[in-house]
Amino acid sequence: MSLRKEKFFALASIHYEGMSIEDLRKLFRKTLRSGMHGLCSSPYEEGQEPGDLLSEEQIRRRLKIIKPYTQWTRSFSCTDGNEIIAKVAKELGMKTLVGAWLGDDPEINERELEGLISLAKQGYVDVAAVGNEVMYRGDLSEDELLEKIYIVKAAIKDLGIPVGYVDAYYEFEERPAITDACDVILANCYPFWEGCDLDYSLLYIKDMYNKALRAGNGKKVIITETGWPSQGSSLQGAFPSEENAIKYFINTQKWSKEEDIDIFYFSSFDESWKVGSEGDVGAFWGIWDKNEKLKY
Repeated sequence: MSLRKEKFFALASIHYEGMSIEDLRKLFRKTLRSGMHGLCSSPYEEGQEPGDLLSEEQIRRRLKIIKPYTQWTRSFSCTDGNEIIAKVAKELGMKTLVGAWLGDDPEINERELEGLISLAKQGYVDVAAVGNEVMYRGDLSEDELLEKIYIVKAAIKDLGIPVGYVDAYYEFEERPAITDACDVILANCYPFWEGCDLDYSLLYIKDMYNKALRAGNGKKVIITETGWPSQGSSLQGAFPSEENAIKYFINTQKWSKEEDIDIFYFSSFDESWKVGSEGDVGAFWGIWDKNEKLKY
């Protein structure tokens, strides 16, 4: 069997030896211009955080910035102005993965589910996500989450919209009842958060994806989040830096195109509020900075 060079590089990532940081930036911009499947929305401006009311103006401005580079956008909530994201995205000709944010507050959960169902019935939703990392955080029991997934599925069953739940890839191996309830597997895959060295990160995310694929037993798997921070503290062998963030972006986008993997990259803009839950790296996951300037 002869060596297929393009498949070799898909496995081992791009050969970066001898590239300067400016060479990497040029390759990053070329990759970005070629387009990507999806980008996670980052609607919060400096000084804002979840729970603050978002304006249509800020959402529209940021979606217009990312639209030339992506087919899809992913939103995380259906309240406090987040519901506007799907509406504006559709107006701009984008597809939407719309999430209802579930936590430990029953009243908020009810409003989120009502918002998701309403958006779906109005034609603003292409994929519906009921909850994000709820099992990981421990905000609900498995039975409570399943109940909510089935409520949404029943409410929009005639609309042909796939319904899923977003969590770390391994949760779909460990919770078969949740996996069975999903029409589509929505898996967050972060080699960085598992301390993986950048050099092995492409192989690592492929393994994450394949574990979710096996757990889904034939169901489509979408990588709903992956990314690499450009600044902040290291985690075991994973080091945040401009160089590593650029390489990770290019590697994952190349794999996405070659293997037809649907990836929502995290994230579009840096958001300072995330330092509260993630430490100093939390503020530096964006492709654009907090002032909406392209970082690389």
